[in-house]
Amino acid sequence: MTTNYPHLLAPLDLGFTTLRNRVIMGSMHTGLEDRFFNYGKLAAFYRERAKGGVGLIVTGGISPNRQGWLLPFGGTMNFIGDVLNHRRVTSAVHEEGGKILMQILHAGRYGYQPLVVSASGKKSPISPFKPRALTEAGIEATIRDYVRCARLAQKAGYDGVEVMGSEGYLLNQFLCARTNLRTDGWGGSIENRMRLPVEIVRRIRAAVGTNFIIMYRHSLLDLVEGGNTWEEVVAVAKALQQAGATILNTGIGWHEARVPTIVTSVPRAAFASVAGRLRKEVTIPVVASNRINMPGEAEDILVRGDADMVSMARPFLADPELVNKAAQGRADEINTCIGCNQACLDHTFQNKRASCLVNPRACHETELVYTRKAAPRKVAVVGAGPAGMSAATVAADCGHDVTLFDASDSVGGQFKVAMQIPGKEEFAETLRYFRRKIELSGVKVKLGRRVTRDELLAGGYDDVIVATGIQVRKPAIEGIEHPKVLSYLDVLRDKKPVGKRVAIIGAGGIGFDVGEYLLHNPAHELPLAVPHWTAEWGVDLQARSGGGLVPPVAEEPVRQLYLLQRKTSKPGAGLGKTSGWVHRAVLARNGVVMLAGVQYNKIDDHGLHITVGGEERLLAVDNVVICAGQLSLADLMPEAPMANGPRFHKIGGASLAAELDAKRAIKEGAELAASL
Repeated sequence: MTTNYPHLLAPLDLGFTTLRNRVIMGSMHTGLEDRFFNYGKLAAFYRERAKGGVGLIVTGGISPNRQGWLLPFGGTMNFIGDVLNHRRVTSAVHEEGGKILMQILHAGRYGYQPLVVSASGKKSPISPFKPRALTEAGIEATIRDYVRCARLAQKAGYDGVEVMGSEGYLLNQFLCARTNLRTDGWGGSIENRMRLPVEIVRRIRAAVGTNFIIMYRHSLLDLVEGGNTWEEVVAVAKALQQAGATILNTGIGWHEARVPTIVTSVPRAAFASVAGRLRKEVTIPVVASNRINMPGEAEDILVRGDADMVSMARPFLADPELVNKAAQGRADEINTCIGCNQACLDHTFQNKRASCLVNPRACHETELVYTRKAAPRKVAVVGAGPAGMSAATVAADCGHDVTLFDASDSVGGQFKVAMQIPGKEEFAETLRYFRRKIELSGVKVKLGRRVTRDELLAGGYDDVIVATGIQVRKPAIEGIEHPKVLSYLDVLRDKKPVGKRVAIIGAGGIGFDVGEYLLHNPAHELPLAVPHWTAEWGVDLQARSGGGLVPPVAEEPVRQLYLLQRKTSKPGAGLGKTSGWVHRAVLARNGVVMLAGVQYNKIDDHGLHITVGGEERLLAVDNVVICAGQLSLADLMPEAPMANGPRFHKIGGASLAAELDAKRAIKEGAELAASL
């Protein structure tokens, strides 16, 4: 074993127990926690991560009572019968040499269920249910429920608990004047507002004894109006330490905050310095979190002294072997989290099981299994985009003889386009991973020439997987061949020049991507440096004002854009639930005019002629960029099943081109390859 990460992989002695390294797999709600019959799948999920070398795992949120449910009938730990299910999880982790904490999460006013309670009766903007203010008796009962939950977790074999006190959940709601409007001993001054979390930690410690980890997730920057000042954050941290907390994990931003904290456009390790400031104020270990996705960044954080440990949550969805690969000098083989949220948080907020765009096995370990086949097949994969690379590498992992064809001179397909978008540079990591995976798995690659069906039929293949992707759809608009008309591929892939006034036809994901690309100021580096990003979003990492918010720095947009769609729905309505608002905010801040219900009349030397709301308008633009959909490119598919010869399959954009969807493409490729 060799390592370039001596700080990250160093053990951490907590006195009564030692963690094998400084890496925490942070809490993520997978959807498996909420039903007892899924605990076998949950155990398999955590077993893979423990086997992959992570030092400490934190489960998804488990409620201490029904009032704290995030969703109806969510996962709880409030009676002895729950213990047996959880022992399946703890046993799996311990058998692989890992340690695991159960997160106790009371949703408070964020709960999507009618029993919600909070510090005050102030409704959340992200839940339809108005909370009931807890009475003093209700507060006392809630404390007892937390203690009971922690004791049951101890009986279930957990090495400790994480008390969730950030992201705007119940304890955060008590801590902040924004939501704590009480006039009794639980409201008003910070000393009163902190009483609930501090008393919970104190009583849990008294109940579980000294040899049990209590990690508290503390909100360092609330990023909402009425959030806490830095002095208040520090006062709470010191009180939690005094009450018996073992470790202080850090949280950034409430779920209702209008500042992104974990999406791809947030610079890596953007908030680590805030954890570093807290570390100087306390003597127990402090954890840095948010947008840390590779061991290099994690090591740098520890070297700078910004933290004692590093939390990487979604990166362990992407690659359960992240720590082992880092330890073995194989960081180039890590399947990196790209911060897209498409299969993890978006699924969670749609009440679906979580997974991962770049790793469809995540949370499906018992169902999507890559086993070597007793009778290997000869497989051709045509198209080296997301679907084709996924299919080729999984098929090779299963022992098949795989040849990957692509007409381009390099692999990547639409990934090569996506990584041009500001804030989507992480797609380059996925492309790096697949290139390395292709090399290691023995896939034979033939590039730079379009293969024909006759060649495939003559090649002796048992299976042909058509992953040839899409071609841009050209809408039937008078003047569509005008020189000022460009496709999104002309702009993103071919870098054709674009004028200062631009109309974008199509307000789906590609239209928004093109908008962000055209708004990028060439004077700004990519990815954005932390100071430029904080100025753009109005974030004060010093937290001199409540919540860490300051007025954002406005800049003159580099172009005037019009984003248009035929549909009458809100532009961008189909964007991701947890990241779409970020893209809409960027375009709105830059003065982009978004129009729905548009009829396109013609394009000529004067610009784009449209009708909106019965009124004819001329948009005097220099260019019109077409982002109005795609058509499947599947010419290689035979018209009917063949009696002899290979079996033909189609996946990705070649199968369905309505929306470019890397999540679906990679999943389809993996599932098909595993089934061969």
